[in-house]
Amino acid sequence: MKTVYDFTVKKTNGQEQSLSDYEGKPMLIVNTASKCGLTPQFKGLQELYDQYQERGLEILGFPCGQFNNQEYENIDETTEFCQLNYGVSFPMFAKINVNGAEADPLFTFLKEQKGGLLTKDIKWNFTKFLVDGNGQVVKRYAPTTEPEKIKIDLDQLL
Repeated sequence: MKTVYDFTVKKTNGQEQSLSDYEGKPMLIVNTASKCGLTPQFKGLQELYDQYQERGLEILGFPCGQFNNQEYENIDETTEFCQLNYGVSFPMFAKINVNGAEADPLFTFLKEQKGGLLTKDIKWNFTKFLVDGNGQVVKRYAPTTEPEKIKIDLDQLL
């Protein structure tokens, strides 16, 4: 059975990273944007990371400009923005597409595992996928779901 651990992703420096590096750890995988009305969720995501990281949680951010081009072209601008404005210390990866023919294979898999309302496609920035320690997608959250509301599920998973 395929899991999240079967995928490799690109780091901000262009190097490949296998998600098997996170094996055994629950993850919250999020498509992010730096110039979106939901961008303040970075603060809540960082708070979750601070609270749950020592219990094993990893949060993985994947910048995406597919929704009204709300992400910087240069990944260095993205990471600098996230660190300076929200203190983001969880891993951020290279800019990707989450929908369409050029969608990143990881996000194609995530959408297949947990479709959204009426469509499998991701509707906006900050769609979140909760993955258990076995690499299985257990829940999908709408873009408007505040990170604080995910704590209940994290407490059960951890």
